Formats: sequence, C-alpha cells, structure tokens
Amino acid sequence: MILSSTERTGDARERLLTRLLDAFDGALPSPEVSLREVAARAGTSHALLRYHFGSLPGVLAAMLGALRSRDNEALFEVARQGTFDDFVVAIWRAYTRPEQLSRIRGFFHVVGLAAYSPEEFREFIDSLGDLTKMLASLAEREGLDAKEALTLATVTVAAIRGLLLQEVLTPGAHSEDAVALILRMSKDPSGPRTHPGP
Repeated sequence: MILSSTERTGDARERLLTRLLDAFDGALPSPEVSLREVAARAGTSHALLRYHFGSLPGVLAAMLGALRSRDNEALFEVARQGTFDDFVVAIWRAYTRPEQLSRIRGFFHVVGLAAYSPEEFREFIDSLGDLTKMLASLAEREGLDAKEALTLATVTVAAIRGLLLQEVLTPGAHSEDAVALILRMSKDPSGPRTHPGP
C-alpha cells in the first residue's frame, strides 16, 4: 500500500515528537530556549521542527499534549476502578509531584499563548476537556444528572488548575487541605447547584 503524503507527514511528525519526548525525558523545554537549541538536544534540525510544529510554542503544545495523553491513560485506570473523590486525589497527586513542575509551568505558558491565539492552539485547547469528561462520567455514575455532573466536573478541574497555578507562582503554598475542601464542596447540598432554588 502506498501512503499519501499526508499520512507520511503525520508519521514523520509523530516520530519527531517521540524523539523530542525522549530527549527531554518527560519534561518540557523552557520557553526561553531557542528552537535551534531544542533541535540540537533532540538531534534534529530546527527547520524540521518549524515544518512540523511551526514554532517553539507549537513544539511545547505538541509535547504537552502527548505527555498529558500518557498521564490520562494512567489516570483513567484509576477512574475505572475508583470514585469521583479517588480520581480528584489522583489528578492532584499526579500533577504536584516535584518532577512535574516544568510541565505545569509549560502548561500555563501554552494556555497563556492559546488565550491570545486560540486558532493556532486548537488541538491543545480541544484536549483540555479530557479530565472534565471523565470526572463528569464518575459524578453521573454516583447519582448526579448529566448537567449537574458536568458542572461539578468543570468547577473541580478549574479549582485544581487554579491551585496548580498558585503552586507555580508561590511554591509550597498548596496543601492537601485545599483538595479536601474541593471534595467537601462537591458533596455540600447547600452549595451552588445547576437548578435554581424555590
């Protein structure tokens, strides 16, 4: 079978992405390095990186997407076997390990760029709902209707990301108490609901 040029380009991009991930060993390059420096570390050319990813932010977004996809595979295993609360705690623990700091910084860097140029980061933006969908599914499994489950999941992920941003800006400020509070809020029947009160 003869591959189309699109398929060949896709395969080459994936191989290059794997090479980048291996070269940086699960971390992300700093946004302060040049595309040439990233290429040198990965043993490739900056022209090839530019062709497949467009720019250093494009490289960061692609690497981050691949790393988050790997993380999600492990997290989804927790979701299959656990509860909503188990999944929230697993997300928090996965992303607050010290070796994750460069990735968390990279995440917020790319999010900031995507806020200004969403069309350039569409694939990255579209991937951001993965954890929300899984949390919503767990909340439904535990008895919430679909609308409430999605609202709860959305607010929970937003709270986790806010706490992670706080951790990047002021290291050591987070605590397990913050996650416990998120979990308590999700169980509080007097908290905000999707249905208006009487």
